[in-house]
Amino acid sequence: MAGSPDTRDLPAAAAPRLRIYFLPNLMTAGNLFCGFVALTRIVEANSTAPNFDSVIRQALFFILLACIFDLLDGRVARWGGAESPFGREFDSLADLISFGAAPAFLVHRIVLKDVFVNHEEIGWFIASIYLICGALRLARFNCLAATPGQGGSKEFLGFPIPAAAGLVASLTLFLMWWENREFPWGRWRYVLPFILVFLSVMMISEVKYPSFKSLNLGTQRPFAKLVAAALFIGVLLVLREKILPLVLPVIFTAYLLYGFIRPRISRRVIREIEEDDDLDSADAHPAGGPDAPR
Repeated sequence: MAGSPDTRDLPAAAAPRLRIYFLPNLMTAGNLFCGFVALTRIVEANSTAPNFDSVIRQALFFILLACIFDLLDGRVARWGGAESPFGREFDSLADLISFGAAPAFLVHRIVLKDVFVNHEEIGWFIASIYLICGALRLARFNCLAATPGQGGSKEFLGFPIPAAAGLVASLTLFLMWWENREFPWGRWRYVLPFILVFLSVMMISEVKYPSFKSLNLGTQRPFAKLVAAALFIGVLLVLREKILPLVLPVIFTAYLLYGFIRPRISRRVIREIEEDDDLDSADAHPAGGPDAPR
């Protein structure tokens, strides 16, 4: 029609550009890879084979390694100012595999199928509760993170799913350690299913846990902390076979219980536990100093 513009010559609307940062998402990919390998080893493990325990231990190692990758991806993103919606969604998908599906498979394979021999569907149901609650917790986290004013929160609402997976993996490692030493089982094997259900409830609860986002590894008094950390890591490496099955459950259990006692302790103690390094940095660089915001 005469005088009307040709819409074919109009420029197409520019598509929104996704921000995909290489290093944080590489850490997340490492998390997902570890979860996949852990699942593979759990499925492939033959309970009648002599190497069954070593295969399951490999799966436990990869679940715990995924926890380390998950810790690193968020910190790397914050260090480089590379946080993005894509990274948050990718991280949640990886977490659902590494810390949802893999631990659920693990507990079912090691404990639940032996506890509920005559009623396998109960074991499946308990494992599925953990997986579903983990997915709900991740979905809620993403919704809160996308809400204005909530994305930079220093607290987690509900027990974090990586910590839940770490606790499940470390307790499974402890049970295997206990069994290999031929200690009496008694009714202890029935504890882990209850713990799995309890962790499922805790993940979707409203109990608040510190995210430790405020911790600054560039503290101004690093020497004593560096020596202590080096000694601790050295002891773990040298005596890993003897003390890891005992130390790891204590660490994850302490974090779980901290959410309950946290509201009952003073703010000063909370700051010393959760923001100690930030206070060091603030003392070293007062307002207007070289590291002060401009």
